Amino acid sequence: MKNTLSYILLFLSLSVSAQHTFTKTLKLMGSRFDITVVAKDSVEGNSTIKLAAQEISRIETLISSWQTTSETSLINVNAGKKPVQVSKELFNLIERAIRLSELTDGAFDISYASMDKIWVFDGSMTQMPSAEAIQSSVAKVGFKNIILDIEDNTVFLKKNGMKIGFGGIGKGYAADKAKALLMKKGVAAGIINASGDMNTWGKQPNGEAWKVAITNPMDKNKVFALLPITQGAVVTSGDYERFVNLDGKRYTHIIDPRTGFPSTGIISVTVFAPKAELADALATSVFVMGKEVGLNRVNQMPHIECIIIDDKGNIFTSKNIEIEKL
Repeated sequence: MKNTLSYILLFLSLSVSAQHTFTKTLKLMGSRFDITVVAKDSVEGNSTIKLAAQEISRIETLISSWQTTSETSLINVNAGKKPVQVSKELFNLIERAIRLSELTDGAFDISYASMDKIWVFDGSMTQMPSAEAIQSSVAKVGFKNIILDIEDNTVFLKKNGMKIGFGGIGKGYAADKAKALLMKKGVAAGIINASGDMNTWGKQPNGEAWKVAITNPMDKNKVFALLPITQGAVVTSGDYERFVNLDGKRYTHIIDPRTGFPSTGIISVTVFAPKAELADALATSVFVMGKEVGLNRVNQMPHIECIIIDDKGNIFTSKNIEIEKL
């Protein structure tokens, strides 16, 4: 679950200039989107925000697994039956998702959508699921069973009952596309904040970089660092509320798609990357991979940084991150 503004606080410095910031909060893709643009007046600001919202709605229609007529739904309903021809855009998104699965050793996997929901995080769960139930829950999960045909632009899920879903990268991808569209239209600066998946470009009207504040979920009233962001994305995957304690161990709601077991030991991962799609996927992946493996993987990737907070409130960062500690 991607965190909202309780983790990442956006600081907007408004100034008296020819350019001003305009922000609108909208419900898109079933989530809260805060779209901020720098424009000369409210007419220009509102029109560009409308363009961004239309682009985000277009992406939702493409990747939705709830809309029965979407390409994603057609892929799922034909699992184990036949390949489905899709648009080049969706094909490329799935292709990138598979590469991310390979990069994270399966910690990220869009076929997670076929997992049986056997873990409950509403406080009602009192005992562990059986080993058989856990193993069965991920029987239909596996990115290697997503077969792509690049010549025909088809996608085939090999197993009956398999499903793909874009909960791990969908909002990030939508934020990337909205940002790209506004930049193409000449919007000098702004932020697409998709329920905590934040994508920025340009600078504030006063010439300063946009900044995000990182708070420790163990003490949300305290900010421990400010980070300037001028052309990139930041995403936090956090689990400070949805978890269960069983046999003295804390299990989060973020499930490892390879094993069916919830993640343990981490309560927050913040990833900085050039694109929100990538940051989105890596934030959850690092959560699943764990502190040591996750940091090691991030340290091998150019232009990617992360901050990890474990369940004891300790803070760990990738080796090249530059933060302004408070």
